[in-house]
Amino acid sequence: MIEDDDLFGTEPHKLVRTDSPDTSVAAAHSVDSTKLEREVYEVICGFGAAGCISDEVRSHFPNKPYSSVTARYKALLDRQHIYDTGKRKPGRSGRGQRIVAASKFKV
Repeated sequence: MIEDDDLFGTEPHKLVRTDSPDTSVAAAHSVDSTKLEREVYEVICGFGAAGCISDEVRSHFPNKPYSSVTARYKALLDRQHIYDTGKRKPGRSGRGQRIVAASKFKV
């Protein structure tokens, strides 16, 4: 069985720029990226093959900061857990947001 740590989680040094201040480095080390990536992935999976936009994902995490949620997309995309469907949908701002879906639904 593959553990979540093998599927999710980003090393803290990858979460900061090389010239980041020590406070940013400390913050990166305090983030449980494994848990956050898994939670965001599970929400995206819940939308099925139709996928969802960032506003829809963020609505599931009303008590988490914007960046705690949106920063997870890159790692999920890089690991091919999710993919950009190529479709766009207006978000709350009226601007288009990409629709992403879990790769397990990709045809």
